[in-house]
Amino acid sequence: MTELRSQKIMASRILNCGVTRVWINPERIADVEEAITAEDIRSLIKDGIISARQKKGASNFRKKKIQLQKKKGRRRGTGSRKGHVSGVAKRNWINRIRAIRSLLRDLKAEKKIDGKTYRMVYTKSKSGIFRSRSHVMIYLERNNLIKKEK
Repeated sequence: MTELRSQKIMASRILNCGVTRVWINPERIADVEEAITAEDIRSLIKDGIISARQKKGASNFRKKKIQLQKKKGRRRGTGSRKGHVSGVAKRNWINRIRAIRSLLRDLKAEKKIDGKTYRMVYTKSKSGIFRSRSHVMIYLERNNLIKKEK
């Protein structure tokens, strides 16, 4: 069987693909051997004797499977985490303290707590005493620091 190297190179230029992707119909090799110009190759491409094979792409199966697992909450162990260990704790702290401080601001604006109570609870929250907004509310109610509406 002949190589048809020059024909494949010409076809790859015309088809705008690599030489390895050029497919030649094995039953019509004699016609391809006679083709010596680019115009001959173009006519063979038009007739379907020469064509480009489909690109081989990477499968997305594994990617989709991993995404599905992550959606379920898997693959979140210590080995999968990027960045410094304290980064996660810091993010949690920032979220918690912002929520508590906004609660305190709202309570002060609504006149449910006075300035002295606000400052005292603000300082306590800064030192990490309260776990959440609800914990702050429980503290205020137990110590009768929240003003009742009449």
